[in-house]
Amino acid sequence: MLANQAMNYLAGGNVPRRMGNAHPNIVPYQVFPASDGHLIIACGNDRQFVALCSLLGLHGVADNPAFATNPARVENRETLCALIAEKTSLRPKAALIADLERAGVPGGPINSVAEAIDEPQIKARGLRIAPEGLPGLRTPIGLSRSPLTLDKASPTLGDGHWSFSSR
Repeated sequence: MLANQAMNYLAGGNVPRRMGNAHPNIVPYQVFPASDGHLIIACGNDRQFVALCSLLGLHGVADNPAFATNPARVENRETLCALIAEKTSLRPKAALIADLERAGVPGGPINSVAEAIDEPQIKARGLRIAPEGLPGLRTPIGLSRSPLTLDKASPTLGDGHWSFSSR
């Protein structure tokens, strides 16, 4: 999964450094703060970047030579991302994500476990289960000729045929 980092090294000799969730070659493409959590914004082209600047009220930023092209944005990542974070941190993530969607800018929430489990797709796909009254999640992977058996809970420690020794 090192596609970008490996190619940066192989093509240019640039030894990758840790960047968290930021993309090494595309800016902005990383996690940003919202007033109530975090979201990812992934501008893959200049049109999306212009739309992002417009919806955040970053007037003149998209036309600034330091940010007008992706290579310039990569070079000025720290300054640009600070400007974006200043704006995103003032708004709730749901409102930001709705605005991003309307503007055609890729983005999505960074969910807590509780938020992830409450996502509509978890319910729609029947991923939350309670065999024998014990809550759990099933795998989202479905096999056409081998359906999952979901009527029994996972064994608890000491149940079943599993035994562990400290030999």
